[in-house]
Amino acid sequence: MVDVSRLAVWSAEGYDSARPRLVPHLNAFYEVAVELAAAGERQAPKVLDLGAGTGLFACGLASVLPEATFDLVDSSERMLAAARPALDLFAVGHTPHVRDLREALPPGPFDIVVSALAIHQLPRPDQRRLYGRVREVLAPGGVFVNAEQVAGPEPGLDALYGEVWLREAADRGASGEEIDAVREELVRGDPAPVADHLAWLAEAGFQGADCFYKRYGFAVLAGWG
Repeated sequence: MVDVSRLAVWSAEGYDSARPRLVPHLNAFYEVAVELAAAGERQAPKVLDLGAGTGLFACGLASVLPEATFDLVDSSERMLAAARPALDLFAVGHTPHVRDLREALPPGPFDIVVSALAIHQLPRPDQRRLYGRVREVLAPGGVFVNAEQVAGPEPGLDALYGEVWLREAADRGASGEEIDAVREELVRGDPAPVADHLAWLAEAGFQGADCFYKRYGFAVLAGWG
């Protein structure tokens, strides 16, 4: 079992230290994502982490797949630089790539492609296209896992998701500044309902695509090549 909350001790100006306050049930969310990514018999798998940020998902996955090597993609050079000490601490072999998720992906094939709380920052048409590009770099039988912030299927439920998140974040001690920062990110982003994600995965040619964890506005989706 991976205790991601214990991994989130490094910080890019407080980014990871705040995450347990801002992601309800953080450990269950990441635990399902890591379990899906690590499932199967793979020797020294090649992993592509999209929107890798400070390396939280990569470190969690490396803790159960110590022979894995990672290509980390993020648009923020600062984030990737902040990831380096943690990745080195966990002896994670990695190559950073500073680029937007709308740009070309590192050449595959990759056995595992993962992303956490990043793809929703793109407009929905770009999210859909990204799923197709991920499929192209995924090795046969490989897995794509997206641990994501999602929208409700209709406005009333979307409002409920927001109310529950706000209450739980406040209960966990999130500051007003931290809550406002997340709200600003969501305004800039374009979270999509789970049904849209599953449709995009099927359209891109993924097999067995499903939602394996969901709690209000947080979901873990996966599909296989």
